[in-house]
Parts: sequence; C-alpha cells; structure tokens
Amino acid sequence: MAKFEVNGVQLDVPDHILNDKIAAKLTSGEYEAHEAAGVKARVRAGNRVLEFGSGIGYIASLSAAITGPENVVTVEANPDMIPVIRANLDRNGYQATTLIHGAVTGLEDTEPTIAFERKTSFWAARLAGVDSDPDAVVDVPMMQLHSLLGEHRPHVVIMDIEGAEAHLFERKWPRHVRSVMMELHPRQYPDTVIKKIVDCMSTSGLTYDPGSSRGRILGFRRLRHAD
Repeated sequence: MAKFEVNGVQLDVPDHILNDKIAAKLTSGEYEAHEAAGVKARVRAGNRVLEFGSGIGYIASLSAAITGPENVVTVEANPDMIPVIRANLDRNGYQATTLIHGAVTGLEDTEPTIAFERKTSFWAARLAGVDSDPDAVVDVPMMQLHSLLGEHRPHVVIMDIEGAEAHLFERKWPRHVRSVMMELHPRQYPDTVIKKIVDCMSTSGLTYDPGSSRGRILGFRRLRHAD
C-alpha cells in the first residue's frame, strides 16, 4: 500500500493499481491538479457538491474540507475502487461523505444495471463498449443523472467519467446547479458532442467559466441574470 499526501489530503493507494506516472503525480502534488484548482475556486462553505467519478477519493476529500463532508456526494462505477475511496474519505475524517456505487448516465433506460469495463489502471475504467474485454466487463447499478440531480440538489457538479459525459446533456439541467466542472475526453467522441455539452449548458442558464477551466477541464457557471 502506497501512502501519499496531496494538498493536505492523506491517500492510501494499493500498489497493484498504481503505475510510475500516477505515483509521480501523487508524490509531486500534480495529481488532478486542474480539478483541485477548480474546487478551490468554486466550492464554498455550505455548497452541496455532487461528484461523478470518485477516483481514489481525492477531489471528494478536497470538497469536503471546504463545504463539510455531509454536503458531498460522490459516485463511482468501478466496484474495485469503492473500498479504496471509502477508506480514504474516512482516513481524512470525512465519514459523513456519501459514497454511491453506480454508473451515471443520461440514457432514458429502465434497466437497473449497465455494463462497465474494469481496468487495473483505475483512471481508465469506463462504460463498456464494443471493443471492451468481455472478461473485464461487469454489471453495475445504473444511476440516472436527473434523478441524482433532483435527489441531492447540488450547487456544484464535478465529473471525470472517461467519456460517459457524452450522454449527460440531452436536456436542461436544473436551476439549483450553479457550477459544473468536467474533464473532457475528446478522443472518445467527435467535436459535435462538445458542442452539444456547451449548447445544453447555455440553454440551462450556465456559461463558460474561465476561472475553473484548465486544460481538458471545462467549467461552467450560472449566469446571474438567467431566468
């Protein structure tokens, strides 16, 4: 078990899911640096935060430190990562943070589960596709985007879900969402998907946010004059 500290967050990561590149980023403090900067810029005390793609629990922990662990809900599809995330949240004193196992989707589907491809490299696990290794595919609970938004009523939504964001912008997002930060995965979809994301956010009363956008992290903030 490898131990790291990033921005004051204590993280234990099993050796078998690490590689040299990720270990170096965790050691240097560069791990998820753009996402962390966005959290510091936009999450405020008392904000309700909803995260899709928990990773090892780092961004959820940073959010909990600012707004209080009871105000953070984080969703992770990879079943192998659930105990790692829970242990890291608890290690940092964030036992009140809600951790949900499931894959978020905007697909209008009544199926209770969806196929998910597990990978040893935790950051590369994703919804299963035609090229997925069938031996690595498992069924995980399907979580509907708008059900989660309605139940938890987040002010801030953060996501890094390896391309599944392509399915989350088919209809308007609710007014209580004030800020959205997502990692784009342009190798997994055409530019028309990015346009769809931007158009949906605009229709929802959110605009491009230069304060939380860095690299592949695309941020949006609510327009103050939006109806």
